[in-house]
Amino acid sequence: MSHDESGKYDICQLQGVIRSSPAAGKHEEKGLSLVVRIKRTLKRRLSVRVQRRIKDAISSTFDLFNRRHGRAKTLKSIPDTQPSKRLNAGDLVRVRPREEIQATLDRWRSLKGCGFLDEMAGYCGTTQRVLKRVERFIDERDYRLKKASGIVLLDGVLCSGTGKTGRCDRACFFFWREEWLEKVDGPAGSES
Repeated sequence: MSHDESGKYDICQLQGVIRSSPAAGKHEEKGLSLVVRIKRTLKRRLSVRVQRRIKDAISSTFDLFNRRHGRAKTLKSIPDTQPSKRLNAGDLVRVRPREEIQATLDRWRSLKGCGFLDEMAGYCGTTQRVLKRVERFIDERDYRLKKASGIVLLDGVLCSGTGKTGRCDRACFFFWREEWLEKVDGPAGSES
C-alpha cells in the first residue's frame, strides 16, 4: 500500500502511478480509429458492473436473434477438469492447443469470465510449471478484491503488452483457466 498526499491509503500501486504519470492515465491513441477511441473512452468511464450489463444485453439479443432465425446456440466443448486433477503450485502442465481452447470461449473470447488473449496463444502446446493458484486478486478496473476459482498463474509466463496497446513494461501474469491446461507427469527440467 502507498500513502498519497490526501492521507488516504491506496489499495494498489497502480492508482498512485496513474495519478503521477504525465498523461494522467490516458493511453496513447495516435493512429487508432474513431470507433476504437470511442470504445476506450466508454470503457474508462463506465463501471465494471455497467459494462457487464451491456455485454449481457448484447449476448441476450444475439441469442434471441439466432433462435428466431433457426441458428441454435451450440454448447462449447469444455475439456474435463476433475476436482482430483486440480492444479497446484509446482505441477507441470501442457497448455492445450489453440483450437481446443477456442472451442471453450464465448463470443467475448472468455471462459467463465477469464479472457483468452491472442498473446497467450504463443504458449499453446508448451509445457509450463504452475506458479500458484489464484483465489483472490485486486480487479484494477474497479479496485475491488475479487474471489476466483479454477485459475492459476504459470511460472515465468508474463504479458509484455498486446497488439492493441503495444509494449508494456509491467510484466503481469496471464490468468489461465484450468480447463485450458492439462497436467503432465515428467521430470522437473522438461519445461519448454
